[in-house]
Amino acid sequence: MKTQSYDPRYPGMDDLIKKAKSRIPKFAFEYLDGGCNEDVNLYKNTSEIREVELIPNYLTKQQPVHLKTELFGHTYDAPFGISPVGLQGLIWPGSPEILARSAFENNIPFILSTVSTSTIERISEITEGRAWYQLYHPAENSLRDKIIQRAEAAHCPVLVILSDVPTFGYRPRDIRNGLAMPPRMTLRNILQIMGRPHWAVNTLIQGQPSFQILKPYMPKGLNMQKLGAFMDATFNGKLDEEKIKPIRDMWKGKLVIKGIAGEQDTEAAIRLGLDGIIVSNHGGRQLDAGESAIHSLQRIVPKYKDKITIMMDSGIRTGPDIARTIASGAQFTFMGRTFMYGVAAMGKNGGDHTIAILKKQLTQVMAQVGCNTPAELERYLVKKGA
Repeated sequence: MKTQSYDPRYPGMDDLIKKAKSRIPKFAFEYLDGGCNEDVNLYKNTSEIREVELIPNYLTKQQPVHLKTELFGHTYDAPFGISPVGLQGLIWPGSPEILARSAFENNIPFILSTVSTSTIERISEITEGRAWYQLYHPAENSLRDKIIQRAEAAHCPVLVILSDVPTFGYRPRDIRNGLAMPPRMTLRNILQIMGRPHWAVNTLIQGQPSFQILKPYMPKGLNMQKLGAFMDATFNGKLDEEKIKPIRDMWKGKLVIKGIAGEQDTEAAIRLGLDGIIVSNHGGRQLDAGESAIHSLQRIVPKYKDKITIMMDSGIRTGPDIARTIASGAQFTFMGRTFMYGVAAMGKNGGDHTIAILKKQLTQVMAQVGCNTPAELERYLVKKGA
């Protein structure tokens, strides 16, 4: 197990967010930090997780806290992993590689997005074939098959299919900043870059961020306008049961669907023979009128926890948030922004530092309430109305 890299200058998530904001251009920070429309669901996600309360048992005999958690036949060193994030290299150059390496060395799962800025093959090399892969379902089945074959050849143990992007989210900050897909550089953005020389130099070294996984399938010489049209045309297909069936037949590893928010879709996932669901609302970036992910989880778990593996992301920021989410019935948790704040703040050390913070915080919460393993956290949940 890797020795934890911990920097006491940044002991909390607020410290990392403040530092990240000072190190990257405003347009990049707003792309990472923002939700959709008026950010209603973005804020509900975290605030409603924090309504969950735990009750301590102080007079029971205390055993050592162990964070190890088994998931899909692999024992991870903690009950959390790194969610897929699009355009990671825009936020901090080389961040997919930084986080994949940290995940591998700390034995937690890393999920690569179809619209990240590294390739399946490169991330697989860094993680020795342990990285998960998230598929945005293309409009054309032939492209779907090619991408899935690459994930299989890279030995990805888990394929995650994304269900909650039938349309691209309406994100006013990104529209103002020219990041509505694909990014374009305005004079304002250029001035912001000039004010963040460390980011600019690292970007020059790494190269302009682009959709590396999709490059082999793009026509040569696309300008920004044509690239936008290509992306719209390539990913304009809504995921449904008929599109999932051939993926289940094709994929021999574990198959998970991400973006589940209700009972109907959970029942469909079980019926289709999927191995797990990730309850998620895309971090509040798709449906501002939706409910928080924790409320979706609280409805789904009582009915389906014995029928399928249930995980969650969206709104989880800290170790106490992880504890609250697992106590609410999630078997595993994932975070995207949390880790990107860490990398944006600290560069190559950001992944290890963020993992160290989360482990310290989660261990402290569990020791405080008298819980020995993450799976036992449900025993300490305060049941509202009981």
